Amino acid sequence: MHADERRSVGVVALIAMIRMFGLFALLPVLSLYARDLQGATPFLIGLAVGAYGLTQAAFQIPLGALSDRVGRLPIIISGLAIFAAGSIVAAMSDSIHGVIAGRFLQGAGAISATLTALITDATRPEVRTRSMAVFGVGIGASFMIAFAAGPLIAAKFGVLALFWVAAALAVVAALMLRLLPDIPQPQRRESWSLLPAFRADLLRVDFYVFLLHAIMTATFVALPLLLYDRFEMPLTTHWKMYIGSLVVSLGIAVPMIMKDHHRGRGYLIGLAVTLIVVAQLGLTFFSFSPMPVFVALVIYFAGFNFLEAGLPARLSVLAGDEVRGASLGVFSSAQFLGAFVGGLIGGRFLGQGRPTDVFFVCALLGGIWLALQGFGRFRK
Repeated sequence: MHADERRSVGVVALIAMIRMFGLFALLPVLSLYARDLQGATPFLIGLAVGAYGLTQAAFQIPLGALSDRVGRLPIIISGLAIFAAGSIVAAMSDSIHGVIAGRFLQGAGAISATLTALITDATRPEVRTRSMAVFGVGIGASFMIAFAAGPLIAAKFGVLALFWVAAALAVVAALMLRLLPDIPQPQRRESWSLLPAFRADLLRVDFYVFLLHAIMTATFVALPLLLYDRFEMPLTTHWKMYIGSLVVSLGIAVPMIMKDHHRGRGYLIGLAVTLIVVAQLGLTFFSFSPMPVFVALVIYFAGFNFLEAGLPARLSVLAGDEVRGASLGVFSSAQFLGAFVGGLIGGRFLGQGRPTDVFFVCALLGGIWLALQGFGRFRK
């Protein structure tokens, strides 16, 4: 990469990391916190966890397309301001409905597609997949840091503190935009048509990321309750389970990512989905002590980490330049719609107080994924 390319990719990746930290840090603790709020029910707990995904999904496509016309920075700044406002609304709420409203507002600051499109504006085609890989690694690092820090911050200062942290980090992210070098504006399109972003090959990748995030969100509606209620693990110790399994999982995920060469190869996607299904079955039938749960999480995170990096890489290979913002908007919409649906699934099947019911439904979703793609296509 050229110096300006490295600088642009680094700054955009940091902005994405900072913003996603505010969402990821809440994931391992929000369901525990939400059940003590006024008016809480299992369904509303799941909605509180996944609510941001619905508005993220609704706004990614129009904002991604709008960024093709008016530029990336105005969309990014506006989205960060909305995200901060939603965080403040949730932080000042003492009922489940107020937190849900704040989460919906957080999601309306939908800039993931625009950030990704900004990277493509700033880089040459020959280094674009590498740039996307750096972006994906940054998100993965944010995921790990947030899962370690979130439970610790929540235990010491309360879960509401995480909403205030998210609001403050959104401001920091906006200020970091000043560090960007001059980036060429995207060529303004005369047509608003989004049809090229809905090609069958692109929609297949969009469906995969929908399932990936539906399974993830549903899992983390149920998992904190499993650790807290069944194993009587204090909230301050949950990070050990999460980070330990994440770190060990890298021994599986990293060789897969290196073999993939940032292209999202089909047979490796199939292997990663198989890992997720095996992990969910392990959580369903062997969650009688912490060690089997730890092993299941290692397997799960190995599959998840590969897919989180491999699916955007696959899209970057398939998508054309003419509607890149819109194509990435559809992808991001599918991702966050999956998070919303996963929250509903988690809340619905947690109604009987059995987290294992949620894990079994996640295993079924993974099985559907494998059946629809077909093992014969994994060699492509």
